[in-house]
Amino acid sequence: MAVPKSKISKSRRGQRRAHDRLAGNTYIEDADSGELRRPHHIDLKTGMYRGRQILEPKDD
Repeated sequence: MAVPKSKISKSRRGQRRAHDRLAGNTYIEDADSGELRRPHHIDLKTGMYRGRQILEPKDD
């Protein structure tokens, strides 16, 4: 049966798990409209992606 050589303290265990948290979503400011959007995603309001018209813009 496997037995650990020494007890892992709560502090050391927590240090190992420090990177296991969920990261929040990243948003960037759009260069044309100035609104926040996700990087590498189509701007749904304008329908633009990387300077090209991909979708028809939404009408509110």
